[in-house]
Amino acid sequence: MIAVDTTLLVYAHRPEMARHERARSVLTELASQTTLWALPWPCAHEFYAVVTNPRIFQTPAKPAEAFAFLDALAANDSLRFISEGTRHLELLGSLAKAADLAGGAIHDARVAAICLSHGITQLWSADRDFSRFPALKVVNPLIADKT
Repeated sequence: MIAVDTTLLVYAHRPEMARHERARSVLTELASQTTLWALPWPCAHEFYAVVTNPRIFQTPAKPAEAFAFLDALAANDSLRFISEGTRHLELLGSLAKAADLAGGAIHDARVAAICLSHGITQLWSADRDFSRFPALKVVNPLIADKT
């Protein structure tokens, strides 16, 4: 199963982003398939925090716009929102220790641990920071072949 990270959501939502059209196309293609795909809950939360933030965007999204985007994704029958499981602390600790993480970098480890616990085969992301977790295959579908 493929999981989608915050970066793709932000690029798909914000027309001023350089890879906006490609990100929208990637999400549309993923949503049109019958194969299950996933969105980690922390990525949905981070998406909202980013697109509504006036420190990031001159004209941030209104809360209703951000939720409308998430609602449209959630309406897709093949999407599954995923969250922490019973082994989360163990996986999170293992990833954080192996990568010697500190501070806010724990967020990416949290997403990686959620993905690994759900058997995610690929995390689609434009965030290179996930390379710190070799157990999780990360693909940037905005610039790379998705296979």
